[in-house]
Amino acid sequence: MNRVYLSLGSNVDAESHIRAGIEALQSAFSECRLSPIYRSRAVGFEGDDFINLAAVIETGMAPMELRAWLRELEDRFGRDRSTPRYSDRTLDIDILLIDDRVLHTSELEIPRGEILKFAHVLKPLADLAPSLVHPTEKRTLADIWRDSGIDDSSLEEIDLDLSKR
Repeated sequence: MNRVYLSLGSNVDAESHIRAGIEALQSAFSECRLSPIYRSRAVGFEGDDFINLAAVIETGMAPMELRAWLRELEDRFGRDRSTPRYSDRTLDIDILLIDDRVLHTSELEIPRGEILKFAHVLKPLADLAPSLVHPTEKRTLADIWRDSGIDDSSLEEIDLDLSKR
């Protein structure tokens, strides 16, 4: 079994899509733990605020099989793949880490580079697994977050009632 860390985000009917994404992950995987949930400004474009969090799952799926499964899940909730990279998202789920693997292909980068670039990715991940050692940085996520200097002024922890539908 692989321990896989994911990043979830949405800024289109965000609460509903995040709830649905979490529910789908919890239904499909025996373990699914979640970070605190944050609201943050859109990055790279003008748009509504995002809701972001990190999740950890355990799965026997190979990396590309999991990537395909997650893309199908995003598509189920209306993901438009014809838009620019930085644009509105109904549901965006990225694989951040898979155990201590390092994998770089044209389709999948593990660990995902956004971990070290964006507060809305690193902060929830560090909250979820502060003592986890980043496989290429060789430091804990808590230490990386503490030393990052990444602007987190737009991050606001929110209480999203996951029981609502």
